[in-house]
Amino acid sequence: MAAERGALRLLSTTSFWLYCLLLLGRRTPGAAAARSGSAPQSPGASIRTFTPFYFLVEPVDTLSVRGSSVILNCSAYSEPSPKIEWKKDGTFLNLASDDRRQLLPDGSLFISNVVHSKHNKPDEGYYQCVATVESLGTIVSRTAKLTVAGLPRFTSQPEPSSVYAGNSAILNCEVNADLVPFVRWEQNRHPLLLDDRVIKLPSGMLVISNATEGDGGLYRCIVESGGPPKYSDEVELKVLPDTEVTSDLVFLKQPSPLVRVIGQDVVLPCVASGLPTPTIKWMKNEEALDTESSERLVLLAGGSLEISDVTEDDAGTYFCIADNGNETIEAQAELTVQAQPEFLKQPTNIYAHESMDIVFECEVTGKPTPTVKWVKNGDMVIPSDYFKIVKEHNLQVLGLVKSDEGFYQCIAENDVGNAQAGAQLIILEHDVAIPTLPPTSLTSATTDHLAPATTGPLPSAPRDVVASLVSTRFIKLTWRTPASDPHGDNLTYSVFYTKEGIARERAENTSRPGEMQVTIQNLMPATVYVFRVMAQNKHGSGESSAPLRVETQPEVQLPGPAPNIRAYATSPTSITVTWETPVSGNGEIQNYKLYYMEKGTDKEQDVDVSSHSFTINGLKKYTEYSFRVVAYNKHGPGVSTQDVAVRTLSDVPSAAPQNLSLEVRNSKSIMIHWQPPAPATQNGQITGYKIRYRKASRKSDVTETLVSGTQLSQLIEGLDRGTEYNFRVAALTINGTGPATDWLSAETFESDLDETRVPEVPSSLHVRPLVTSIVVSWTPPENQNIVVRGYAIGYGIGSPHAQTIKVDYKQRYYTIENLDPSSHYVITLKAFNNVGEGIPLYESAVTRPHTDTSEVDLFVINAPYTPVPDPTPMMPPVGVQASILSHDTIRITWADNSLPKHQKITDSRYYTVRWKTNIPANTKYKNANATTLSYLVTGLKPNTLYEFSVMVTKGRRSSTWSMTAHGTTFELVPTSPPKDVTVVSKEGKPKTIIVNWQPPSEANGKITGYIIYYSTDVNAEIHDWVIEPVVGNRLTHQIQELTLDTPYYFKIQARNSKGMGPMSEAVQFRTPKADSSDKMPNDQASGSGGKGSRLPDLGSDYKPPMSGSNSPHGSPTSPLDSNMLLVIIVSVGVITIVVVVIIAVFCTRRTTSHQKKKRAACKSVNGSHKYKGNSKDVKPPDLWIHHERLELKPIDKSPDPNPIMTDTPIPRNSQDITPVDNSMDSNIHQRRNSYRGHESEDSMSTLAGRRGMRPKMMMPFDSQPPQQSVRNTPSTDTMPASSSQTCCTDHQDPEGATSSSYLASSQEEDSGQSLPTAHVRPSHPLKSFAVPAVPPPGPPTYDPALPSTPLLSQQALNHHIHSVKTASIGTLGRSRPPMPVVVPSAPEVQETTRMLEDSESSYEPDELTKEMAHLEGLMKDLNAITTA
Repeated sequence: MAAERGALRLLSTTSFWLYCLLLLGRRTPGAAAARSGSAPQSPGASIRTFTPFYFLVEPVDTLSVRGSSVILNCSAYSEPSPKIEWKKDGTFLNLASDDRRQLLPDGSLFISNVVHSKHNKPDEGYYQCVATVESLGTIVSRTAKLTVAGLPRFTSQPEPSSVYAGNSAILNCEVNADLVPFVRWEQNRHPLLLDDRVIKLPSGMLVISNATEGDGGLYRCIVESGGPPKYSDEVELKVLPDTEVTSDLVFLKQPSPLVRVIGQDVVLPCVASGLPTPTIKWMKNEEALDTESSERLVLLAGGSLEISDVTEDDAGTYFCIADNGNETIEAQAELTVQAQPEFLKQPTNIYAHESMDIVFECEVTGKPTPTVKWVKNGDMVIPSDYFKIVKEHNLQVLGLVKSDEGFYQCIAENDVGNAQAGAQLIILEHDVAIPTLPPTSLTSATTDHLAPATTGPLPSAPRDVVASLVSTRFIKLTWRTPASDPHGDNLTYSVFYTKEGIARERAENTSRPGEMQVTIQNLMPATVYVFRVMAQNKHGSGESSAPLRVETQPEVQLPGPAPNIRAYATSPTSITVTWETPVSGNGEIQNYKLYYMEKGTDKEQDVDVSSHSFTINGLKKYTEYSFRVVAYNKHGPGVSTQDVAVRTLSDVPSAAPQNLSLEVRNSKSIMIHWQPPAPATQNGQITGYKIRYRKASRKSDVTETLVSGTQLSQLIEGLDRGTEYNFRVAALTINGTGPATDWLSAETFESDLDETRVPEVPSSLHVRPLVTSIVVSWTPPENQNIVVRGYAIGYGIGSPHAQTIKVDYKQRYYTIENLDPSSHYVITLKAFNNVGEGIPLYESAVTRPHTDTSEVDLFVINAPYTPVPDPTPMMPPVGVQASILSHDTIRITWADNSLPKHQKITDSRYYTVRWKTNIPANTKYKNANATTLSYLVTGLKPNTLYEFSVMVTKGRRSSTWSMTAHGTTFELVPTSPPKDVTVVSKEGKPKTIIVNWQPPSEANGKITGYIIYYSTDVNAEIHDWVIEPVVGNRLTHQIQELTLDTPYYFKIQARNSKGMGPMSEAVQFRTPKADSSDKMPNDQASGSGGKGSRLPDLGSDYKPPMSGSNSPHGSPTSPLDSNMLLVIIVSVGVITIVVVVIIAVFCTRRTTSHQKKKRAACKSVNGSHKYKGNSKDVKPPDLWIHHERLELKPIDKSPDPNPIMTDTPIPRNSQDITPVDNSMDSNIHQRRNSYRGHESEDSMSTLAGRRGMRPKMMMPFDSQPPQQSVRNTPSTDTMPASSSQTCCTDHQDPEGATSSSYLASSQEEDSGQSLPTAHVRPSHPLKSFAVPAVPPPGPPTYDPALPSTPLLSQQALNHHIHSVKTASIGTLGRSRPPMPVVVPSAPEVQETTRMLEDSESSYEPDELTKEMAHLEGLMKDLNAITTA
């Protein structure tokens, strides 16, 4: 150890002399610049220049150990060389007689053999370097702190511990902060080598991560601070073998709040342990930190975070998150970044004359905010009447005198450090002009001194100087012009004044030439001042007037402010205020008046007090008040004190939480919502809420849970099914629990219901009008599997949108009160849940007159008070209709009963149309104004149900919203591909793979089918890929008989009624290698049955028409069966061709527009696709609207059509079908029909390619019967039954049983497919009604809850069908069943004016020729097959 101490001493001595050699040549760029350019050019020999005088090096904070040597550097520049001295703790050091401290040649201070003990610390303290130049001035350096490390002392020592292999361990060794750099560790009495896995934290703690067997042993830490080393206890660390048993995840070391200075490094410790071994991640202010790519952020061993070169942006809250897969824990710490003082603006050198006022400017920044003090020639500037600190940091010197010359330094200091900057002040003689323009540091009162003088006659003294006005704080002086210049128009004047007996004189200038008066402000009362006035012309200052002695008036002898006013809360309702007697009492104090006021109010109260304290009672709890005191003497009230603010103590809340509500989530959980108590009743900071709940049947068994004060909801889980529970909530402060709410009950569901869509329409609505009220009763929706959370009742005169009331889902009755007698009210009822509101049910009623005294059966209902609707609004528009024009456009039309019959608008009224969709539930309304009786709404989403309503505004009067009309936009081709495409191998069948996917996110309609493309060459043309069609309700598909150990690429394309969407990205999959045990019996195919000779997955309900043919796996068949198969195929093909030719000839002879329209609808886009429809096109019912009476009238009726499903073979080979994209609707044509709001499977056929006979597959696509049409105008253009025959004849399904069974089952589909429309009782007396919206030509998506999820519209086939109701206008009191109206599909034409008048279309001769040529090609293919 002696040798080591000797080496340290030698190293310190060598470092000292090397530093001295380097310092001799050190010069900074700033110093050079100051030497070369700081002195301005002298205009004359009498002007002194500024002398460069500054520090080259200043001392810095230093840490030393006992017995070592220390150098505090300091070097100053000046000509001549300055004298360097040192101060310690503000006192000059006598270095001449000090044998341990000596001054080095450059001015640095050398301290040898630092002394430090418990009771003697002569070297530790604050040091400052002082540089002085005789006849010039003195400057001081920044203050540097010398810290001497204390005696080694452990605040915590390592403890024996054990760690599982692969986990982390820590060993404590905490010492004083100044000793941490001298801490090292030993393992088994040998120095421990630190690396990326074993580190020492800044606190001295040892962290071992990913422990191994070699980490076991005995550990101790050593502190070497110059004296003998200090050893900690020696402890053993055991490394246990890894085990499968899990252990809790705990923090061994958590981060703690840290404070660092900009530029320093910081380590946030965080070490966790547990099994499985946890991983550590860091977040800052809820943002994840990327420690891998950052150069400044490093994740140390165990998980600690190191930040290099800290900046101000690094400040914030850091979260350490430990996760081992089973659980997650987190800890947080605040990092505060401080900054040393830095000068934004330094003082500048100043020339001035005596009696002038000057300002040295100094602007600093830092964190914490620095304090500023000023030093003149090394001595502190004490603020006085003439030396003032202005604008927080600037130094103002008033009335300069010669002794004010010298060096002024601005010293900024905060908790982190200090800095200094200085400037020189030179005072010139009055006859010497200042050589530069007025610097900004001169005040406006003295800038006239700066004009350079020229030779010439000077003015004489001003005459008759008098004080024309004398007050307590100001004096106004006036005078006459000098005798030498009687006019004095070009003369300016300076007034010099000073307190009597004080040599320092101040000056004040007149504001403009020729002005002969000035007011001197900011004087002291009852004080004698001496004034003199001097005139100046262009040649300089003239003679001074004789001194004028004036005394200011004394102020009224009123008390000054009471000092040391303090206020403190003594209870939640009382505050005590204390103060002392005013220093400037000016007579005996008679009493005090205490003023107090609640914060945020302007009403101040007061109370008379005779003593020096008073307690005010009866205050509000936990409320801030302000207090001030005014002392009174015989002259009246004195000066008020400054306001002091204090808050009364907190208390338990005096009121319960507000708006408690319960929401049943499912069969086992209930969500509780509440609002805090009113602010005036909280009585403190709400720290939490106490929730108590119990079963209604067991009131003594109460469960209690606590939540934080910021939480306003809580999900209570683990409840019993179908059980009623009581809940109550109370608020908590630090003082205790406040009163609880009343018990509120809710019952969990018997079973978990669906809440992915809005509820269906209530099954019935009944109203019973009274004189001033209407009793409403209803029954819930028929579909009990959808969650209903309540009912919304709307009502109003002429429109149901004037008032809305929501009731609980259990309620079945409600009384609407405070209505007008003999008034016609419209009532609407909608069920709602968290997804949104369902379709409304309408009813109307006329309240009875006052004279009606008949007895009425009353329902016992507790209904809340309902405001009376405004009886004066305009009548709302009626007959609102929504006509769908395209996938994003709907035209809204309406009628206005307040207009004349011709419906012409002649005044300034306008209409407001609003619309929204119920998906999501919180969708806001959009509005638009119109001045006509129609409006075109654009920019809508495809295949989405919208609701529309209209209101009219005329001047200041507006109507309520009309009844709503609904419309669903047309479908659009999918605009995004299927997503989440995955390919997996089928277990046990290596040649079979399973493709899975999810529907497109932008389906824009019901998905009717998918096409899977696959190939072994990802770069192959798309028509060379093999295809697999799949029905739209499937999201998985099997592909068999693939080649083993071969990479395949898969793409998927979605299809709806409008066409094909984009393809997904290619997904690669390599089929597995298989041994002989993996070969399945059905893999042994015959020579003719190879790849592609299989049927696609048609679902579990599909059955092949005859066994043995078209075997999916190429099963062998007899030659006789094969020949019979070929004969059958050829026969069917020939018959089909003959039938098609006859149909084509027949269709060409149809000439009427209706016949051409029918034939155009059946026409195929190209010859390789045929579509089958019904043989009958039944004439639809025609509806028209009489706008004068606004009635819905049926013109004709027709029976429902019968849907037929056809299965058509689709080629299997990739060359047989060309893929379809968004713009290729002409390649695959599909026809969509509606049948009572239900859907059937469409059929799509494709002719086999002519490159060779490929086995076919059966692919059912969606098919629907023909639609019925609805007309909006009176029409007699009807079609006879004989002409309703379509041009396309029926093709019977190969399995007739399949078609008939499908038809029977399709009529029992779920009512969720029915058209959403308003339901009105037959006795509805209104003239207004809601016209059902026209659905798109594709299969209408009748589930308004989730239009973006087509799969939800696939209903089970055995559900009960729900009949469709619509508005029916009949005689009041007459009852008849509602008439079903099937809403038509609008024809797809570009111009809306042609929606009901289709343009003529027919086969052209060229097209017919192409059809015949294609059929001839088909015949050749069939002949080739038969001859083969």
